[in-house]
Amino acid sequence: MMPPRRAYAATVVALIGLKMLWPAPTQAQVIAPAPAAANVNNGVNVNNGNTNADVIARGQYLTRAADCIACHTTAGGQPYAGGVPFATPFGTLYSPNITPDRATGIGAWTDAQFQRALHQGIRADGKHLYPAFPYTSYTKLTDQDVQAIRAYLNSVPAVHSTPPDNKLAFPFNIRALMTFWNLLFFKAQRQPQVAAQSVEWNRGAYLSEALGHCAECHTPRNILMALKDQPFAGAKLQGWHAYNLTPDADSGIGGWSENDIVSYLSTGKLAGKAAAAGPMAEVIENSTQYLSQSDLQAIAVYLKALHPIAQGDSRPRTQWGAPAQDVIIWRGANHAASNGALLFNANCASCHNWKGDGAAAELAGGYPALSHNSTTGAADADNLTMVILNGVHRRSATADVFMPAFRAELDDADIAALSNYVSSQFGNPQAKQTAEGVAKARAAK
Repeated sequence: MMPPRRAYAATVVALIGLKMLWPAPTQAQVIAPAPAAANVNNGVNVNNGNTNADVIARGQYLTRAADCIACHTTAGGQPYAGGVPFATPFGTLYSPNITPDRATGIGAWTDAQFQRALHQGIRADGKHLYPAFPYTSYTKLTDQDVQAIRAYLNSVPAVHSTPPDNKLAFPFNIRALMTFWNLLFFKAQRQPQVAAQSVEWNRGAYLSEALGHCAECHTPRNILMALKDQPFAGAKLQGWHAYNLTPDADSGIGGWSENDIVSYLSTGKLAGKAAAAGPMAEVIENSTQYLSQSDLQAIAVYLKALHPIAQGDSRPRTQWGAPAQDVIIWRGANHAASNGALLFNANCASCHNWKGDGAAAELAGGYPALSHNSTTGAADADNLTMVILNGVHRRSATADVFMPAFRAELDDADIAALSNYVSSQFGNPQAKQTAEGVAKARAAK
């Protein structure tokens, strides 16, 4: 049995490590597309016959695939200069400056120290990093890819900027406690090559498990906030529901083809099924839309080959709703329903159409239909509520999608009424929201 002191320390570490340190920041700055890299297979020795420019170009591609800019760039700030706040129930963390500035960034780090940070979660001064930095996934990166990322980060403009100090209450500010959590849940290892699988499958596994670290958001966690043995089965995170990515027919993406996955990761939109919002919209805007078609196809192959995992009634039920139905404004005793309909007509109908079909705008790359949509058809109203509160802003090569945030315009009761109306009229009538639930979602952002 585990000694009591070690068990207590592990529990404390788990609480400070993962539960509240994983929120995805918003409004990350987009950097210019990476130059094309001739070879993007994992395991390539980047110094084998390649010029320094080749290595930097490859590192830029890998850095984008890892979406490093999202956590290390404030809205309107200098790329990679850090300072993005991660608000938690126990205080606030700020992401570090990873530009090559020697005083405030990582310019004075050696290549070995940089590699240790990604592979072991230990920074240059020997102190543990919190697993808000996903070293638990980056440990699977090849040495060559880590050094290519390092070469690219060395090439970006150095920014002399010190992020604010973390504001974590005792004992959550004791980094040494991470030692015990790591003993329980962290294993330093590279991504294995599975001989029985194709080169494409292995590439997809590497992109999904290591670089893209998709499991960090899409895998449920245990009481100590370590990943459960249910990879990609879906999880809730900071008010958002990261959906089940396994090919389960009822609760996952079993109804998606490989081409559907490629299209969604390229554009953030899949007509009749999904439209990316929140953290996933940022992933597509900053990362996946820039990946090569061969890499996107490899991800699709890997996800479709995962073991299907059923997660209750959590499927985004895109069959809910009928876009041709008439919008009914209830009156009399059903005031909440009437209020929701009035709110919809006043705030939403101009873009999504009064029938919620959004057809003309969707064809132009803009506003999606509200019926046959993963957000409105989900088993709960979490993502719909977050979209109404925070809006959507997603840039891709095909469209610049914008929906305004209504958190300042509508109170909790109004947003609950609007959410319930949209769910009942265009999506899943069983997905109910309350003013209390909206208040909780409002506080999560």
